Order: sequence, then C-alpha cells, then structure tokens
Amino acid sequence: MFISIITINYKKKDLTIACLKSLYDQFKKEFFQDQIEIIIVDNASNDGSVESIRGFIKKNNYLNSIILESKENGGFGKGNNLGVKSAKGEFLLFLNNDTTTEDNGILQMAKYLKEHADISILGGQLRNTDGSFQVSVGSFYSLGKAILLLLGMQRFGVVDKNPVIIKQVEWVKGGLLMIKKEVFEDLNGFDENIFMYTEDMELCYRAKLKGYKTYFYPNVTVLHAEHGSTCRTFAIVNIYKNLLYFYKKHKSYAEYMILKIILIIKAVFLSIVGKLIGSSYLLKTYKEALRSI
Repeated sequence: MFISIITINYKKKDLTIACLKSLYDQFKKEFFQDQIEIIIVDNASNDGSVESIRGFIKKNNYLNSIILESKENGGFGKGNNLGVKSAKGEFLLFLNNDTTTEDNGILQMAKYLKEHADISILGGQLRNTDGSFQVSVGSFYSLGKAILLLLGMQRFGVVDKNPVIIKQVEWVKGGLLMIKKEVFEDLNGFDENIFMYTEDMELCYRAKLKGYKTYFYPNVTVLHAEHGSTCRTFAIVNIYKNLLYFYKKHKSYAEYMILKIILIIKAVFLSIVGKLIGSSYLLKTYKEALRSI
C-alpha cells in the first residue's frame, strides 16, 4: 500500500461521505490497485453515522475503504492515532472530513516524499470552497507570534504566509498533512492530551527536535470548508487551552506565565466588550476561554 488516508467523522456523515466520494472520483484506479486506502474513524458519533457511511461504501463497492468505530470521542489526535494502527500505507495522509479533493495532487505529494528521502512531513495547499487560498502553514508560536495570533493578525498575512513554491517550513496544517509512517511512529503519533487544534504544530515541533524536515507542497487542489466540522467558539476555547499546554510542555516557565497573562487579559477585555455591546457570542466565548485557562 502506498498511501493510507485517515479522516475523522464526528456527527458529520454528509461531509464525510462527500469527502470519500471526491477521493474515489479522483483515485478509483489507485483504490482498486491497492495503492490507496482510506480509513474513516468515527469518534463515537452515536447518530447513525457509521451505518450511513458503511452503507454508502457497500452500495458503491468502494474497495480499501474502512470505517473504524471509536468507543469515545477522543478528539483529532487520538482518533487519528487509532486510524494509524490499521494503516498499511508507506505514507499517511491526515485529511479533514470537511474537504473535497479536486485533482491528483495527493498522489503527487506521496511521490514527491518518496523521491526526497530528506523530507519527512509534507503539507498541502488548502483552498476555500470558492477556490481562494487558506493559510496552510505556520511558524512555531514564539511569544511575539502568539501575541500577533491573539490579535487576529493572521487574517492579514502578518503571522504566516503560504509559499508559492515547494519549500521548507516550520509546520503545516493537519487538515492536509502527509507524513512517512515510520516517522509518525518514531514520534509516537499525535499528542493525545490535545483534543483539537495545535496538534499539527506540536507534532511538527517534535519532528524538528528530532531532526525531521517539514515542507510545503502548493501543487494540490483540496477545498476545505473551514470550521465545517466545528464551531468558532469551540475553536477559540481549544486554541487558548492548547497554546498554554504547548508552552507548558516545550517552553520555559517564564514564557508560559507571560502567555497565560496575555490570554487572561484578552479574554477579560473581550468579555467586557461583549457585555457592553450586547454580544452573547463574545461574552460566552471568552468566558469559556477564561474557564479553560
């Protein structure tokens, strides 16, 4: 097996089925030739997702399409780690279920990794559903970068920018992340203490510490309905919590405390703003963020 594609489903069976169909439309021959497999991990949806997806696979005779049932919703990292245990591919591709694949770029990514022994992780270019680019790479969050992120500057391209050529980067987004299986196993997979968000950065950070190189590959077309499987409040709360976890695990105590103070100040300020302008979204989101710190 050349590529094992792993995706997580949690109560979004329609998104997952659309993702699966797009992959089969592009790579039917490779699925039938045992070059590509897809492993769908259902994170205890308990909403009929497993039966619907399994029925779709059977109805369309999709070979090398497997659905695994997790007994718990352990989040992105834990779910993907479970999927890897059943993976037979030389290369692993972690792909969000709220994506559709529009060309054969995924296959070209694996071929590029195969041809370049010095590269261990390869991230691909994600696009919005209108075809415009999403930021698909990142810089490790120094305090300065973390502050810019928390100020919302990433939307202006101040924090991170996608390279337009194949190039070494610090980390790539987990929505379209390919890694050599032997490297993933050497890293002991995703950190399961991170439920969702920043697990991709943390994995690439540990990879860098071990001397593995991460590159960005722009020549692929995968459309991504950003936050299609989660809500914005959930994302913000988890980014708060996980940034602190990352700093506690990998940075000095002083840096950890400075970041914590910055997070508290922002959450308190936006909670007050929310109350003043009558925004239940701001009030709810940043109260939850404060409780998570």
